[in-house]
Order: sequence, then C-alpha cells, then structure tokens
Amino acid sequence: MATTISKGTLFPEALEKEMINLVRGKSSLARLGSSVPVPFNGARIFTFNFDNEVSLVAENGAKANGGGVVAPVSMTPVKVEYGMRVSDEFRFAAEEARVEYLRAFAEGFANKLARGLDIMAFHGMNPRTATVATSLGGNYMDSKVTQTVNFSAAAAADNVKAAVDLVRGNEHEVTGMAMAPAMESALAALKKSSTSNEPLFPELGWGGTPETLNGLRVDTNSTVSFGSSVDRAIVGNFRDYFRWGYSRGVQIEVIEYGNPDNDAEAGDLKGHNQVYLRGEAYIGWGILVPNAFARVITT
Repeated sequence: MATTISKGTLFPEALEKEMINLVRGKSSLARLGSSVPVPFNGARIFTFNFDNEVSLVAENGAKANGGGVVAPVSMTPVKVEYGMRVSDEFRFAAEEARVEYLRAFAEGFANKLARGLDIMAFHGMNPRTATVATSLGGNYMDSKVTQTVNFSAAAAADNVKAAVDLVRGNEHEVTGMAMAPAMESALAALKKSSTSNEPLFPELGWGGTPETLNGLRVDTNSTVSFGSSVDRAIVGNFRDYFRWGYSRGVQIEVIEYGNPDNDAEAGDLKGHNQVYLRGEAYIGWGILVPNAFARVITT
C-alpha cells in the first residue's frame, strides 16, 4: 500500500515551493539558466537562425529574402527518483512531526535532484551510476557543445578568455560560467604578475564563492567535473539558451508494504518494521543554441 503525501495533508504547498527553491540554490544550471514550465508530453522550442541583416527598402523598392534556418529543440521530461527505508515510527508520529520528517527528506531530495539536473544536462550521465545514459539521446552539453579550450592551471584566466572569445565569435552574449573546483582553485592561485604576491582574484581566497567574477556571473560546482568528465568550466549564454523546468509536481510517497526498492536482502517492509520514503520528479531541459557555449576541458 502506498500513501501519497499530497498538498493539503502532510505535504503542504509551502513545502513543495521550498523544495523548488532549494533546487535553484544547489544547481549551477538552475542558477544560471532560465526556468520554464514543461508539459508532461514535452515541448518544442523553435529557434530561428537569421543569415543576414535586415534590409533597407527604399520607397517603391523591392523586398528580398534574408534567408535563415528554423530548428526545433525538444524538451522531453525524464523521470528521476530517490528512495530510502526508515523506521515505521514515522507512521505513529503526530502529524506535525511527520511534516518535519518529510521536510528533512524533501531537503535531501532537492539537493540530489539539483545535482541530478546538472549531471544529466552537463554530461548525459545517470547520476546514480555515473555512466552515460543512452536514453537522453545526446541532449547534454558534452555532446552538443563542440567548442572547446584546453585547460591549463597556470593559464586558467586565459582559458576562460579564450572560451568567451569562441562564444562571442558566434555573435552570442556570455551570461555566465559554471566551473569545477579545479578551475576555481587555479584561478585563485593566479597572481597579478610574476613578481607580485597579490592574487589576481582575491575574492576567491579562503574558499570564497563569489556570485560574479570580473563582472561575469559564476557558480562553482563539483557537478561540472562529475565522474569521468573532462570539463573544468562551461561558459556561454545560459540565460537565453538553456531552459529547464518541472513537469507535473514533485511527489513524495510513503510506502508501507512490499519491497519497493527491489532489495531481496532487505525484504518486506512490514516484516522489518519499516516504511519507504520515495521522491519522484519529471524534469526536462533544452540546449537551444549549442554554439552559444564553450567548454574548458582537460586532455
């Protein structure tokens, strides 16, 4: 038997909003990109690539075809879940205590959901196994973003500048950079000159995590270099050309019977005085213009 904790009972609307806020705070892509509603059956976002500039037409003058390409980008939500067994004392607690119990679970699930968004959309990996998921069909940065710069710790600032130049060379704005801890450390170690002990980026000292660097919005996250990824930083126009969002809502279930995690060794919940908490969400994203991004990578 599974009991769904829904808004208005043990999982109030305020808690669902809190979870979404937590996700925004723990994901580089959620912070740097734009959130939009995603229909359960997915959505198609059309991008127009105009080949020429607008044409000045004189009085009685003829109009000309400017040319261009229309390309649809699909945002298909994928299902993610996280569950765990807990003591069935949860069932006997007062309603207020159960809400607090679920609030703590929701916070943990939001953290994992946020990391999962980054890991899937950056690297196309199943977050649990750290292996590339063919079900994502190449809808991730490492597959779509082909502009790269080789990472060198001693020239980290130059690496970022080169990546910015690649994006701007395609006439796109750079609105943010997601960087791995290795890139942040490399930038923090740079000095203003070979004869100076003064750091080039003092705001990165002592583990500082500024929201902007040299006027550019930044976010440091281990998800950038997760698993076997060669990424050390990704720069580009996250604001306009990376979209993400939820389909339906974030759902929490309290399961009281059976073996919902398919763990033969753990056995039946009822037989071990346990219940199972499971969080599920459908989340989708789209990389609208791949050449509006560039990656700094190790080789």
